[in-house]
Amino acid sequence: MIHTSTLPTVEIPPTAITPYVLRMVPELADHPAMIDGPTGRTYTYCQLADGTARVAGGLASRGFGRGSTLGVMLPNLPEYFLAFHGAAMAGGTVTTINPTYGPSEVHHQLVDSGAGSLITIPMFVETAKEAAEGTGVETIWVVGDAPDGTLPFADLMGAEPLREQAEVDVHGDVMVLPYSSGTTGLPKGVMLTHFNLVANIAQTEPVLEVKAGEERVIAVLPFFHIYGMQVLMNAVITRGGTVVTMPRFDLEGFLGLVQDQKITIAYLVPPIVLALAKHPLVDQFDLSSLRLVFSGAAPLGAEVALEAAERIGCDVVQGYGMTELSPVTHATPMGEFKPGSIGLTISNTEVRVVDPATGEDVGIAEDGELWIRGPQVMKGYLNNPGATAATIDEEGWLHTGDIGHSDGDGHFYIVDRLKELIKYKGFQVPPAELEALLLTHPAVADAAVIGVPDEEAGELPKGFVVLKPGADATEDDIKSFVADSVARYKQLRIVEFIDSVPKSASGKILRRELRS
Repeated sequence: MIHTSTLPTVEIPPTAITPYVLRMVPELADHPAMIDGPTGRTYTYCQLADGTARVAGGLASRGFGRGSTLGVMLPNLPEYFLAFHGAAMAGGTVTTINPTYGPSEVHHQLVDSGAGSLITIPMFVETAKEAAEGTGVETIWVVGDAPDGTLPFADLMGAEPLREQAEVDVHGDVMVLPYSSGTTGLPKGVMLTHFNLVANIAQTEPVLEVKAGEERVIAVLPFFHIYGMQVLMNAVITRGGTVVTMPRFDLEGFLGLVQDQKITIAYLVPPIVLALAKHPLVDQFDLSSLRLVFSGAAPLGAEVALEAAERIGCDVVQGYGMTELSPVTHATPMGEFKPGSIGLTISNTEVRVVDPATGEDVGIAEDGELWIRGPQVMKGYLNNPGATAATIDEEGWLHTGDIGHSDGDGHFYIVDRLKELIKYKGFQVPPAELEALLLTHPAVADAAVIGVPDEEAGELPKGFVVLKPGADATEDDIKSFVADSVARYKQLRIVEFIDSVPKSASGKILRRELRS
């Protein structure tokens, strides 16, 4: 049984992403497009387009173009848009890098993506320099004061602008390479084409409504993450809204920006929605400008959504997607909220719900793995045809690894995951990566990592550790060892010492036993 969308079919133009995203410039030339929340620095639509063209020209004059890859390791700033779309306009590829990564994590991404240059801010220059050693990165651009060995981003902004989109194959050329963690091995580069990105923005237009020239949207979710990149940065500008950026989240600063900037839409993750529902600080701010809160990246409990909606006086809904799906496949239209639902299948998208044991489709209200087919499905994983084939079958169905069902009215619900990924505050934490790291500790004989439920974070990474005979280590020792090598969201929050890790005859960790 193939489920199709109840929303209208949309036309997807065969265009590069940047001209599509900047389509409202003639109409909204002097309207604020992006505002840096902490400072109030503002780019109008005209200034955003001009800055993008100048960065594109600066990159192109230095040989950047089709076949080139730029690493962008920035917090949420208006310059993120300029770097991202400047590279796209010049015909190249962007790989978006989490700026809280350690040098080894950044190094892997730079090598795997083939990046030849990198853009960051002064705070992350030392990490960038260390990570770039032994890679193809020849230039590090810095937004702000550029220390020795780097170049100022302002040099790109001062270049002769590139006024026309460079030639690209919108269906074949990879425009962006975000990295998605798998259950085994290192993070994989997700190849998203210009057409994938344009398609998903067009597909979500009937359900993620932004009123041109009226909407103000707070960008607290990081642009390096597919949710922030597409739903916040790209889609909001495409539709004529104003994006107010936050370089880092803190609840008081977030609430202050919602109040002072008269934010109308907030795209969030469950931990922030939980704070809106329960934190006493919320009562100190006027949030009456909000008309919609949309939650994604991890499941949102129905009770939390209802409590938050009642407290702040607006709809709180959720959707569903994956990096590999550009990212949205389901979303909740205004007025069609159902508690616990991820919403309706978006336009031009097909869904199957499949029994993972038999490969057969299941009926309404029966649980199975969600398979997705549509123009938003990634081209594949970079340098990893095996992982691509394991994720996208010969008929073009992407196997999500998530278990859910349809209710017969077109609404879908996620109930569990086949994949072992831990979702900590919306970020993917691969147990295998942490297990491999733990095994390098001199006192550790074996290890396993699982996610344990947590109301605020969604899941907490928990490590089970078997010590070598005669070895000694404390919980803090193990946590500190992991923290020295990974980003903050990947760190172990709990450690339990056990005698042995339960495994199957084939050597697979029996995580069910650890959870019980």
